[in-house]
Formats: sequence, structure tokens, C-alpha cells
Amino acid sequence: MKTQDRSLDDDALAMADLAEVPDWTAVAGPDSDRTGEEVVRALVQRVTAATGWQPWPLEPGEKIGDESASWGFTTRRGITMIVFDGLAFADVRTSGWSAYEIGPDDIAEAEAGLDAAWPAHFDLAVKTWGEPAYVGTSVGNPGFLDEWGPGAGADRRHLAVWLRPGAQLQLFSDAPSRDPLTPSVGVNYAVYID
Repeated sequence: MKTQDRSLDDDALAMADLAEVPDWTAVAGPDSDRTGEEVVRALVQRVTAATGWQPWPLEPGEKIGDESASWGFTTRRGITMIVFDGLAFADVRTSGWSAYEIGPDDIAEAEAGLDAAWPAHFDLAVKTWGEPAYVGTSVGNPGFLDEWGPGAGADRRHLAVWLRPGAQLQLFSDAPSRDPLTPSVGVNYAVYID
């Protein structure tokens, strides 16, 4: 197993960007499986109007694909956000702790790494978003899977939830598994838009 442990500087910027969205209902799109240019253009208009984030420009001759359901945006802090009709997350790859190339005999070590990394991520989220509505862990908690909501703890080792108008901000760590083998884990966060 290999690990990386980097500063939380970019996560701090991204969390601050997410905290500045006062009402996610303006970002939410229709709950459908539709894709394509019309869907993406409507998404870009909503997100830009609600957040001020700048959409990625199309290159000359570039088209929005028929399979596209999301778009990327750059925040005023320089963070890349990926947004779907019902989900937004920061594309921050150089921040925090993660493990990768996990082997079947590395599960306990990966779990220990997540347990050690979680407090710093959680403290940053509390500092930025305030006190959460829920905090839980799968460790020693057989009811964790459905404690926050049906299936909310699936594939999670830790979970914290902040409620905002039109959305839930979730901070979570992945639960490493031997079967099927989890290739990588880390502490992540996303906005689940209603």
C-alpha cells in the first residue's frame, strides 16, 4: 500500500467556496437521467447565476457530448468544482491523506490511516461549515449503515452531514474492503443537492 499525506490548504479553499452558496435549490436540476448539450447548458446557467463560479470554456470546435451530464467550474479561489444536477464536488487531488495500491493484507493499515486522518478533516469542516447535524462511524456501530438515512453509511467508515437549504454537505471517509478489494481510500466531501 502506498500513501500520500498533504496539507489541507486546497480543501480549506474548496470548503470555503461551498460554504458561500447560500441556497442550493437554485443549483438543483431536474431529477432525471437526461444528458446532452441542453442539459449541460441549463446546468451551467443555474450554477453560474447561483454561485458566480466560471464555467470551463469550450475550445474552438468543441461540442458538448450527448452523454454529458456534468460540467466543470472554477471558483474565485481557483478551485475546480464538478457539478451535476444533484451533486457537486471539488476536484482537489493534492490535498489531504489517501492510500492507494491497497492489497488484501493492507485493510487494517488503511483503516488506521483513515482513523488518524479523519479528525483534521472534520475539524476543518466544522471550522468552515459549523456544527454538523450528524456525525457517525462504522467502527463498533452496527446501525451505522442506516443511522443518518437509508443506506447513507454504505461504503463509508466515517460520515458527517451539514444541512443547507436544498442540499446536504457530507464529509466522509471510504470503507476499505477485502472483497471486493478497494484499490484506494481517502477522506472526501461532496454536496448532495435535493
